[in-house]
Amino acid sequence: MKRIVKNACMACMMLMLVPVNASAGAKGKQGSKFDWSPVIDAIIEVESEGNADAVDKSGKSCGIMQITPILVKECNRIQQLRKSDKRYTMNDRFSVAKSKEMFLLYQSFYNPQNNVEQAIRSWNGGMNYSKRGTQRYYNKVMSKMK
Repeated sequence: MKRIVKNACMACMMLMLVPVNASAGAKGKQGSKFDWSPVIDAIIEVESEGNADAVDKSGKSCGIMQITPILVKECNRIQQLRKSDKRYTMNDRFSVAKSKEMFLLYQSFYNPQNNVEQAIRSWNGGMNYSKRGTQRYYNKVMSKMK
């Protein structure tokens, strides 16, 4: 009986450690929802200062989160792998809602552990980012989160 009580207490303690925020809807390894809102809001502030029509100097990064054609293509590849019929277009980069969807899709695929640092750095430098190359960007985003 003591063993059962001990195991039940241990299970309860483990459940208390699992994040249960439910706002942005990205599911992590444990199936719980993670609140990406503070990260998304900070990235938006750094990338476009909230301007959904923003276009960078090269013309490649567009919208509120400065999404590139490569990211749109990657999101469509992820959707295909997940057997989803949904696809994103280049114009979707100018949609606030679809830009956030693409961020969440990218994170759910490449960052299922919901690591905030990895999310910020990979948004700037791709999945093969270097810490040194993304340090300034990471510092800017983190300063907007505080």
